[in-house]
Amino acid sequence: MRFALLLLSLLVTVGCSVKSVRAPEEKIQEVRYRHPGAAAITLVTVLNVGSNNGAHTALIINASERVIFDPAGSFSYVYAPEQNDVLFGANPAIVDSYIDYHTRFNYYTTAQTVDVLAEVAEGLLHRVKKNGAVSQALCSQSISALLVATPGFERIQRSYFPDQLAISFATLPNVRTRVFRQPEDIDQTYEFHSWVGQPARFNIE
Repeated sequence: MRFALLLLSLLVTVGCSVKSVRAPEEKIQEVRYRHPGAAAITLVTVLNVGSNNGAHTALIINASERVIFDPAGSFSYVYAPEQNDVLFGANPAIVDSYIDYHTRFNYYTTAQTVDVLAEVAEGLLHRVKKNGAVSQALCSQSISALLVATPGFERIQRSYFPDQLAISFATLPNVRTRVFRQPEDIDQTYEFHSWVGQPARFNIE
């Protein structure tokens, strides 16, 4: 009971600190990117190397454009302008940079991808754009709620914990899973940003 009250207190506190971020529409138009191939939804999970506890979760949605939904995330780059936790222009270089940003010697990253109908991906894309900025510590809660409302993902269990959400996502049919590790704590982010048009290092396909 005491834990539940502490958690509620924390959520109320962080709920007051949500800040709206809206890049200018012209910046969004400059970077919009449609990734070739099937419409797809990818769950990205950052996990602790030692404990496998989840640290963060995000979605990469490939619909009429590809975006990264990064609720309460800290990733920021000028070529991935943000509107309330939605990062636009998610070309292979930006996805590389995003995964590299989170993957360190003490954290590894998984990408679980499911191909979907175009209208399913488009519906989820619309909902994340309308979702608004997410409070700290609610990344998994917000994503699991959005997924449950997505056709084909109704079996997903709502969770506040990224690792539990990843386990639930893995029960979906035809999930492709990629695991990314970084043996050395070397920041190569700026190199990855220059890779536009080249093969991705962190291939989530």
